[in-house]
Amino acid sequence: MIGDKKILYSGMQATGTLTLGNYLGALKNWVSLSGDEEECERFYGIMDLHSLTLRQNPSEFRKNARSLYALYVAAGLDPEKNCIYYQSHVSAHTELCWILDCFTYMGELNRMTQFKDKSAKHADNINAGLYTYPVLMAADILLYQTDLVPVGEDQKQHVEICRDIAVRFNNIYGDVFTIPEPYIRKEGARIMSLQEPDRKMSKSDENPNAAVMLLDDTDTIIRKFKRAVTDSGSEVRYDPAEKAGVSNLMDIYGAVCKKTRDEVEKEFDGKGYKDFKFAVGEAVANELAPLRQRYAELLADKSYLDLRIKENAEKARYFANKTLRKVQKKIGLTIL
Repeated sequence: MIGDKKILYSGMQATGTLTLGNYLGALKNWVSLSGDEEECERFYGIMDLHSLTLRQNPSEFRKNARSLYALYVAAGLDPEKNCIYYQSHVSAHTELCWILDCFTYMGELNRMTQFKDKSAKHADNINAGLYTYPVLMAADILLYQTDLVPVGEDQKQHVEICRDIAVRFNNIYGDVFTIPEPYIRKEGARIMSLQEPDRKMSKSDENPNAAVMLLDDTDTIIRKFKRAVTDSGSEVRYDPAEKAGVSNLMDIYGAVCKKTRDEVEKEFDGKGYKDFKFAVGEAVANELAPLRQRYAELLADKSYLDLRIKENAEKARYFANKTLRKVQKKIGLTIL
């Protein structure tokens, strides 16, 4: 907490462009939270260090990180009111990570489901960074004395291990870290694949029709929704068990148009899937068009982005280093 303000912290990996799922499930909610200027101090990371658990093409990686920064801003996060920064620009993240490694147990890391899932997908690259990923994430959060961490249900386990590490450290050395709370908003829809609606929409999906990207043009977006998997019926009705594809499209339409599931059902009562899928595609395309325009303007204004990146890196370093120095002093390191 800074003064009377609570600290809110979140971030995304700098790999590829964002999907509609990233936008509706997280980014759009961050923007709505940015209105609470008097109540919260907000830090949003470009999590480029986390991205290194997979091999990256250096030039593409740099481009993707800058693109992600621009997408944050284009979506509505004002970099003058929100501290948007590159994780790698704050060395305290990796310094605190090593210290916290020494306070994290193997059994805790063995239980992390993300490590198991990613190890199965990338059996040729099961590296130590992938294994200790949750400790770096804990360092990210704890460095800023975070009160609230906006996450989806699938990330809740990472906040839980972060809390366990912080409590363990505090029990030994006193009240060093704020114990963060996961902040799960009901409005944060969990958007599923358009082709396999039992799986979460992913930017790494090999099927190009499975995910809508934020930078897709209008025709591409509408075409992807026209090809979206539904079922053999024709009724627009919310039933995730029997009508997973239709239910996913209803969640997307409701999130974009700010309508409840009942309202969506009534709107399309008596209409078939063809009309429904076109309406969803059109609504999403209209939602994303201003974002794409603002994104292009930001990338064209190199000096503006460079300035904001530099200013926010300095701000993030200031707060992170305060916590790091406190930790170093508590554990007995010699501080220059």
